[in-house]
Amino acid sequence: MPGIAPPARIVATQIVKPRDMTKLEEALGHRFTRPQLLQQALTHTSQAREMEALQAPESTPVGDNEQLEFLGDAILGFITAEELFHRFPHFREGELSKLRAHLVSEKHLIRVALELQLGHYLNLGRGEEKSGGRNKTTLLVDALEAVLAAMYLDGGIDSVRRLVLRCVVAPELERIAVTGSSLPLTDYKSALQEKLQAIGLPQPTYMLVKERGPEHSKTFTVEARLPAADNHTQPEFVGRAEGSTKKNAEQEAARQLLEYLASRPEATSNRIQRKERG
Repeated sequence: MPGIAPPARIVATQIVKPRDMTKLEEALGHRFTRPQLLQQALTHTSQAREMEALQAPESTPVGDNEQLEFLGDAILGFITAEELFHRFPHFREGELSKLRAHLVSEKHLIRVALELQLGHYLNLGRGEEKSGGRNKTTLLVDALEAVLAAMYLDGGIDSVRRLVLRCVVAPELERIAVTGSSLPLTDYKSALQEKLQAIGLPQPTYMLVKERGPEHSKTFTVEARLPAADNHTQPEFVGRAEGSTKKNAEQEAARQLLEYLASRPEATSNRIQRKERG
C-alpha cells in the first residue's frame, strides 16, 4: 500500500540493553543474515515509542513488532493447516479447524514462547518492564509470531516450517495423544468406524495383548485387527500400539488402520477414478 513501508525497511531500533542473540538463534534453528529483523521482532511498541520520544521529530520511526506479528500469525496458521491437512486426510473440515485453532491459540503458544525464553530477549519500555511485561502472555505470544515473520523474511518459509513443526505442532499432537484429550485428534476410533462403514468393510476388533508396569503406572499394548473380507481367521491388517491407558492405545492402533486403508491399492484407484470423472 502507498505510504506504508514493509517491516524490513522501517527498522531503526537501537536496543538500550543489547542481548546476545546467539542462544536464541540456536533455539530457533536459524542464523539471521539480517539480525535487525530479529531485533525488531523482539521490540515492543513501548520501547519503540520511548526511543522515538528521544529523537528529533524528523528522525526515522523506530521499528516495533506489530506488523511482523500480523504477518507471523498468518504464516503460523498456514503452516499448521498444511501439516494437519497432510497428516489427517480422514478429518472433516470442522475437525481440522478445531485442531488448528487449538494449536495456534494463545493458551498453547505461550508454552512455546516460554520454552524459547523469549521473555529474556524482549525490548520493553520502562513502564512495561516495571509491570512485568517479560512474563505477560500476550506480549510473549505476539513476540513469537513476530519472530516467525522475521525468520520468513530473512530465510524463507522452510526455516519457519521446521520451527513450527518442531516446537508448535509435533509436541502438542503427541501430548494430546498421550493424555487422551477430547480434541478430534484422538478420535481415530470413530473416524475408522465411519470409514469402514462407508466402504462396506467389517468393523475391527480391539484386543488387549499385554499390560506391564506397577499398578499406578501401567503400560497397555492393544491390537486393532481388521478382518479380511474372504478369510475371517486371519485379519487383513493389525495395528499394534502402546499407551498409558487402554483407550489411548486403542486410538493409536485405530490410527494405524486408517493409514493402512488410505494406502490400499483400492483407495488409490478410487481416488484416480474420482479425478477422472471430475
